[in-house]
Amino acid sequence: MSHSSWLRLATTPGIGAVLVDRLIERYGNPAAALDAGDHAWQALGIPTAARQNLARDDQPGLDAAERWLEQPGRYFITRDHASYPGALADLDPAPPWLYAIGDLDLLARPAIAIVGSRNPTHAGLAAARDFGQALAAAGLVVVSGLARGIDGAAHEGALEANGMTIAVCGTGLDRVYPAAHRELAARIADQGLLVSEFGLGTQPVRGHFPRRNRIIAGLCTATLVVEAARASGSLITARMATAAGREVFALPGSIHNPLARGCHQLIRDGAKLVETTDHILEEIAGGLDGYRFRPATPGDLPAGASPEVAEDDADTTALLAAIGHAPARIDELVARTGWSAESVSSRLLILELEGRVVTAPGGAYLRSV
Repeated sequence: MSHSSWLRLATTPGIGAVLVDRLIERYGNPAAALDAGDHAWQALGIPTAARQNLARDDQPGLDAAERWLEQPGRYFITRDHASYPGALADLDPAPPWLYAIGDLDLLARPAIAIVGSRNPTHAGLAAARDFGQALAAAGLVVVSGLARGIDGAAHEGALEANGMTIAVCGTGLDRVYPAAHRELAARIADQGLLVSEFGLGTQPVRGHFPRRNRIIAGLCTATLVVEAARASGSLITARMATAAGREVFALPGSIHNPLARGCHQLIRDGAKLVETTDHILEEIAGGLDGYRFRPATPGDLPAGASPEVAEDDADTTALLAAIGHAPARIDELVARTGWSAESVSSRLLILELEGRVVTAPGGAYLRSV
């Protein structure tokens, strides 16, 4: 069957995964579907506007897509393409095609999704970066959605480990959203893979991101959620992963952190609580047969721990212990340590500059590591 027929179908406005399934189930291939004609399309329940677009010989997006594909490292893969991930067949509906930039071989390797809040705490960002780095170093492909916050940190961690990462985008691949991640997207295209089921020119639309999330879940052996509110896209991704028979992991957090509530809900619903990369690797080891990876050691990058943190002196250790895992005000820390307010404030300033504590609402301080 013709690659051009698939691409013409993909660039027809109003034709998405559900209608493609209907057409291919009836006619077997896109060329036959395109030749069927208006009466046959109407009988299949194809909407009027989509039928009118199917009948056009001059699809405006087709030439642009063909020119885009002429550039090195750019691909359009359909369900009958050798690189199309078989794991996506479990999705309902499965994406009929993917646009891609980068290394298609990553689609055949074991992968883990790392997702979470677009507005995480400092500790959440550090955890996402650390887990992304450690899991990539262990040989897994780290998959996320290129969004601000947890997604971006997970990609960054994988790249820092010289590991593999895939960004699943909610726009056409000629767009970068958010624009602040333009340089990150370029690095992923160079060292990893960008994929999208959306055609060129597709802008960020709210309804597109759940569709992107189902691909993130479908590509991966497991999904790790790092900080998420109770109503968030990350929890949708986790539920899609569960529905597709994938493992779901969640990082616990402070009961005072609203972004821990989504993870706690997932754990109550059956997700596995994790604190280190070992917890994940032990659970999914059976799905990694045939792949070589370096298992993380028990001391490797526990949740929220940063490898750059220097050995603490006794006073720092005592102050961090006094803060604990909930917001604490200076007067509370004075009472807990027995130090003067000046000594507590001075030590807190140093820890804040090091990124090890952050200020919480009401002037309290919260540990970030």
